[in-house]
Amino acid sequence: MKLAFSTLGVPGLPIPDVVRLAAAHGYHGVELRAHPEEPVHPGIDQAERDRVVTEFKAQGVEILGLGGYARVAAPGDDGPVLAEIRGLLDLAHDLGAPFVRVFPGAPPEQSPEEADATAARRLGTAAQYAADLGVRILLETHDSHRTGTDALRVLGAVGHRNVGALWDVMQTLLGGEQPQETFAALSPYLGYVQVKDIASADDTSPLPLGAGVLPLTECVEVLSRNGWDGWLCWEYEKRWHEAAAPLPDLLGPGREHLVRLLSDSA
Repeated sequence: MKLAFSTLGVPGLPIPDVVRLAAAHGYHGVELRAHPEEPVHPGIDQAERDRVVTEFKAQGVEILGLGGYARVAAPGDDGPVLAEIRGLLDLAHDLGAPFVRVFPGAPPEQSPEEADATAARRLGTAAQYAADLGVRILLETHDSHRTGTDALRVLGAVGHRNVGALWDVMQTLLGGEQPQETFAALSPYLGYVQVKDIASADDTSPLPLGAGVLPLTECVEVLSRNGWDGWLCWEYEKRWHEAAAPLPDLLGPGREHLVRLLSDSA
């Protein structure tokens, strides 16, 4: 498996510094948070996109994907949501990134049936555009669809190879689903896996990998046992938890922890 980290852990850090961190600590790739607060988002011009590609290539680091914020199950017109997804897909294509992340985003008052249908309709509409660009849209296990079973209802209805799943291990476990159950639901659709660690279900402040309660060993074992050989991406949510320890100091030990888990599960 390849290892990456998300720029959510180093909010606002210039791309040359992000790439140097990845290369210095032996990470194969980086997930870029695609938001106007960050250096890379759909609003940047072609010249800046080209500079980003050059920075990554120079260090031999891959751009794993873009962490977008389109909410595919949210109420309202399809047009703005589809336009947001297309903007992310165009950016991913220009950067050579294989994946774009979207959220479900259905509000509590929306019925699951309506939310599923809305998400499936929008993802199905965007799927061919994604295919033409050679990019996959990944629905993250998050908010209204936090388990693999939840996401499967949407992905099964879409049924397109360019629409898949991003497994956030914290969300599925907090949703009451065990790793083997999640993998069974998502394995035909799985793009990559976000790993992290937290103190408890009530305190989701980010911790160094291995210092919290999430069963990362079991997650990696499930993936290895089933022959899955994709990406593990460390999503350290520093952006939302200012008091958390700085990620750069943790990247080396974090990679070593993941390498040990992979070695033990081999």
